[in-house]
Amino acid sequence: MNKFKFLKISKTKKIRYLTNKFNKNPYIVFLHGFMSDLEGDKPKAFVSYCNKKKIGFLGLEYSGHGKSSGQFTKGNISKWSNEVKKTIKKIVKKNNFILVGSSMGSWLSLNQFKYFQKQIKGFLGIGSAPEFLERLMWNKFSKKIKKELVKKGIYNLKHGDYEYPITYQLIKDGKKNKVLNKKIKSNISICMIHGKKDEVVPVIYSRKILKLFNKSKKKLIVIKNGDHSLSNKKNLNKIIYELNKIVNTSLQHR
Repeated sequence: MNKFKFLKISKTKKIRYLTNKFNKNPYIVFLHGFMSDLEGDKPKAFVSYCNKKKIGFLGLEYSGHGKSSGQFTKGNISKWSNEVKKTIKKIVKKNNFILVGSSMGSWLSLNQFKYFQKQIKGFLGIGSAPEFLERLMWNKFSKKIKKELVKKGIYNLKHGDYEYPITYQLIKDGKKNKVLNKKIKSNISICMIHGKKDEVVPVIYSRKILKLFNKSKKKLIVIKNGDHSLSNKKNLNKIIYELNKIVNTSLQHR
């Protein structure tokens, strides 16, 4: 049975997470994107896959996301990465796991290699967005927006039907969380999947991640008509197919 639970990671902070009944290696650890949660089709597809494969699953909602406690405007990459680390330590424990990062989730995934390199046995990225706060937001903001951010500490960024409250502390923290300049010594299997029609994050960011891993078995898949989310049934089937390859490779090397 798949159940949402809450993990108290500090006196004031509760993180909602989703797990299944299997505690077998390798776990799949799913990290969602910016202002997202665990209610979408991706986490459902991953849980379903893990149940069929009889392996462990962990997904979590960072503070200020979904039904976890905290305000979104108080969060940042450092805090969310730390929450991921604490939840993995508590739920996955010493088991091996494969990281699956969606958009910002790939940035948080890269931060986990500092703590769990021996346990991480694979990495799959979907529309990966490392360092997007500086490269795709701050650097593209007009002088007017930058001025408002610095002065007021917050700017409501409109994107399609959504509005994102972007704080200056979030931007500053993002600038400190550099991941694209640090090589990672690992020989795990890595697959980056990116939509060719992704209008949020260019494909080059998935390529940048692959360049970090010198010794790994690497693959980039660009989906011809794919958007940023890649959450329709056809794309999810492709993602699960590639994830299964990574899982099988990790099982062979146990």
